[in-house]
Amino acid sequence: MKLYYSHNLNPRVAVAVARYLQSPVEYVRVNPRHPDQIASFRAINPNALVPVLAEGERVLWETDAIACRLSEISGSTFWRGGGALSEMVMWISWSAYHLTRAADPLYFYRVVAPTFSDEKPDPAVLNEALRDFRQHAAVLEGHLGNRTWILGDQISYADFRVATPLPFAEAAGLPLPEFPNVSRWHRQLCEIDAWRDPFGGLQ
Repeated sequence: MKLYYSHNLNPRVAVAVARYLQSPVEYVRVNPRHPDQIASFRAINPNALVPVLAEGERVLWETDAIACRLSEISGSTFWRGGGALSEMVMWISWSAYHLTRAADPLYFYRVVAPTFSDEKPDPAVLNEALRDFRQHAAVLEGHLGNRTWILGDQISYADFRVATPLPFAEAAGLPLPEFPNVSRWHRQLCEIDAWRDPFGGLQ
């Protein structure tokens, strides 16, 4: 079983999940958009994106699907079932469409873009992203006020997924110090080796 990854946001989460669950995967770092790799990688994922989990002839794209499958293989409750499943999916969706979406421009323009361009981002774009991030982080702040983890007393995939952009908070200029409950929660996550340094020992 192979997990194809890069060092970007979504693959980082997939690798963190695999390492947290001690999944029996071979980690394969790729650059699927590189001219030398894109054609061959499209045979694995026609979207030419990572992460990808290849399990024999079965291939899964998308971080959430991969996390679901790895949790299934491990027999873990990291991917919740039963009555907690719908709440977990709610937070996964909320992260994708709200918190992480708001953080994306800040991450891209302040962390990724400087590696290949000197072009300065439009301040209006960054200001709007900061406004949106604060709005959504306030929702998470309130939710975590009386909870250790997003779904209560035990960690779940919802915690990894909602925290997707937070390892880059300082570099991206995300105002985490304004949200003490969110900051406390992410410090807890960073006590987990798999989350703090998912690429440790890998390429």
